[in-house]
Amino acid sequence: MVRRVAVIGAGAGGLASVKCCLDEGLEPTCFERGEDIGGLWRYTDSMDSRRVSVYRSVITNTSKEMSCFSDFPCPEDFPSYLPHGLLLEYFRMYARHFDLLRHIRFKTTALSVRKCPDFATSGQWEVVTETNGIQESHVFDAVMVCTGHYQEPYLPLASFPGINTRFKGQYLHSREYKDVEAFRGKRVLVVGIGNTGGDLSVELSRVAAKVFLSARSSTWVVSRVSDHGFPFDMVNTTRFNHFLDWLLPSAITNRIKFRKFNSWFNHTNYGLASTKSSNFKIIINEELPFCLLSGTVVLKPKVKEFTESSAVFEDGTTEENIDVVLFATGYIFLFPFLEESVRSLFDDNRSLYKRIFPPQLEKPTLAIIGLVQLTGSVMVGAEMQARWVTGIFAGWNKLPPTSRMMADVLKKKPPVKRNPSERENLKTSFIGYADEIASCAGVKPSVLRLLLTDPQLALAVFFGPCTPYQYRLVGRGKWSGAREAILTQWQRTLKPLRTRVVDDPSDGS
Repeated sequence: MVRRVAVIGAGAGGLASVKCCLDEGLEPTCFERGEDIGGLWRYTDSMDSRRVSVYRSVITNTSKEMSCFSDFPCPEDFPSYLPHGLLLEYFRMYARHFDLLRHIRFKTTALSVRKCPDFATSGQWEVVTETNGIQESHVFDAVMVCTGHYQEPYLPLASFPGINTRFKGQYLHSREYKDVEAFRGKRVLVVGIGNTGGDLSVELSRVAAKVFLSARSSTWVVSRVSDHGFPFDMVNTTRFNHFLDWLLPSAITNRIKFRKFNSWFNHTNYGLASTKSSNFKIIINEELPFCLLSGTVVLKPKVKEFTESSAVFEDGTTEENIDVVLFATGYIFLFPFLEESVRSLFDDNRSLYKRIFPPQLEKPTLAIIGLVQLTGSVMVGAEMQARWVTGIFAGWNKLPPTSRMMADVLKKKPPVKRNPSERENLKTSFIGYADEIASCAGVKPSVLRLLLTDPQLALAVFFGPCTPYQYRLVGRGKWSGAREAILTQWQRTLKPLRTRVVDDPSDGS
């Protein structure tokens, strides 16, 4: 029987895992190699090569109502989109409220996680940690790995001939970026047009002599500010829209989305995307279109090669006097502390059952938390995973036989292995995935049942934003405040904007 659980990492997923363990009567011990909670979101000026952190100016891409823990709403006076400092403060409030800190051992690195000799019967793990140079061995009944997918920078230099042989300028990965000062007055080439590449291009354009942004794929750009000024994800991530996506053929839904995206600006005119493209990559950036329109950022195709001071692109054009190349090429995930026999069971997250469990393990006592890229907040997905996993550890939930898990994995695995840095490999529908895990955990709300018992709530659940509180309405972990949190979510969204109230009788939310 599982009692003692090792949680590796004290970021958002680690905090949720510790809390879920406590909810199920388990005994968690969280090992965090840093000196504080927050993981990726704990910004420091330090260039510690062992950890990844956000850059100074970063702001969340998902709104507070769509990103919070399901039984702990963000303070109503917090803005909808949080700078990293406020998000870290929210994590601290969560940890204090549920008394999580006493279960975390800071400045402690997990060196190895190995099966105990009797693993086939006990399911136990030997975890070796190091604190201040002193190693210690522990035995745990289960392990939750919460190190996420921002682990090792992906720097594909072999794909850029000349970058490390002929090019005389500087090149670096976006992990090394902290702020704009080092780039003032320089001509900068940003490689990669994901969310990070777009954000850094905009930020650098304010101080650099010129910024070039190299994109190899079609990309749709959307704003955090959506219809009537509400957060984009609250307006678009609804069960109603999810139902339409399921009901209508993909050709029709894509046409609708393309038209909506192009209603802001024509992506073809800007060289970003064509409605003929089958690629459906989306980034969040309000400022990039204006930077392209004003010429402070110039969009370029894929780089073909580098010379001593210039970049040659696949369309035959050349940009001279490049001072710095900034690679926003993503990350690969590694678990060096896991023994090789376990690591070899999954080459990516699609080899895991429900993106969590290695299906071939004799005992389901190892769970990978947060190794999923959703179309919404990964924090919500990680918490949902942790709720289901701890329910399994506590004996409330059961996994199917290995054969069924393997069949499920093979059914969902893509036929072609893609570039390891492409986060599209990890990406899946936010509502689809959260509902799938919630069904396994027995906490998915039934809109039809709510329609019979609480019509007001049913309409809010189906037509309103799919906020995490919906997964606290029923089942284990049911929260008495969930209904109120759902019915007041728009009030909390508008509250921080009411710093100057104007009298307008036509105003309505």
